[in-house]
Amino acid sequence: MKLLFLFVTVVGSFASACAQPYTLVFLHKKAKPQELPKEKVDELMRGHMANMDRLAKEGKLKAAGPFDGGGGIFIFNSGSTEDVRAWVATDPGVQANRWDIEIVPYQPQLGNVCEAPEPYEMVTYSFIRFRSQVSKANVQQAEAWMNAHRQYAKALLQDQLITHVYLGDENDSLILAAGDWGSNQWTGDEAVNQGLLVPVFKKLWIAKGSFCEK
Repeated sequence: MKLLFLFVTVVGSFASACAQPYTLVFLHKKAKPQELPKEKVDELMRGHMANMDRLAKEGKLKAAGPFDGGGGIFIFNSGSTEDVRAWVATDPGVQANRWDIEIVPYQPQLGNVCEAPEPYEMVTYSFIRFRSQVSKANVQQAEAWMNAHRQYAKALLQDQLITHVYLGDENDSLILAAGDWGSNQWTGDEAVNQGLLVPVFKKLWIAKGSFCEK
């Protein structure tokens, strides 16, 4: 059964999905990172920042930001996984195996990707990734739980939603919202409670305007 994880009910209606292909890269924090001298870590970070600046000036990197606690994301101006993998490989931190890399399509359903204006104003958003876990045990209830989830999200987020994105298909999605929307706020979501949707909560720091928000 194909689930449609739509947030139409959150905002009334969505603009058409953006035709421009983007790719999202997760820099996942390693569970047991290699211990390095502080001088080496600082050197890698300087190289990491300089490489991001170069990729942005070349028009390849559209947006980037770190998560609280480590790791972060890149959003690249291409739908080619092959090209993006090559661009990511130029990062000194990636070359030093400082993160686990995950590359997925980035398909905005609400909001878009913009070049943030300078001077950058860094803001923090709640970053919630939902993955569906449909099985023989829950497929009969899945549609009802998803409907309840959409109504719950509508009431919860209201006008705080910044962007809603499919990560390849409707069953793997993320939302960014202003404010603090951690696990405590989703305890009334039946789809989450029943394990149909498994959310991962993070706090993302990024330049304001990266998602075309004002």
